[in-house]
Amino acid sequence: MKLASTNPMGRVMLSILIFEAIIFGLAIAGMIQVSSMSVPLSFGLGFGAAALAIVAAGMLRRPGGYLLGWITQVVAIALGFATPMMFWVGGMFVLLWVVCFALGRRIESTPPGGGRPAPPTA
Repeated sequence: MKLASTNPMGRVMLSILIFEAIIFGLAIAGMIQVSSMSVPLSFGLGFGAAALAIVAAGMLRRPGGYLLGWITQVVAIALGFATPMMFWVGGMFVLLWVVCFALGRRIESTPPGGGRPAPPTA
């Protein structure tokens, strides 16, 4: 389940992963303040998830990159068990990821020229 390297949605999905890495770092404060988790555990979960997102972003043009991207989406929702706000935030990122992937597939399945017949020649 990957897109072609020339697909324009690949850049959008790369951006999603980068923004997720930022959000995972910001979620550390929520884990500490809202959920009263220990500081080392919060930093471990937040930075671990952020590192996964960054590695996935860096590997999107390689065979395993999209697999890591999908795993990152699961981790985004799973962070909700550490702090409940991440169920909502992670769900929004998963929705963005799935919509972009579906649009990328649609772009790849559209024939050259957008499926319109060629103009008549004189």
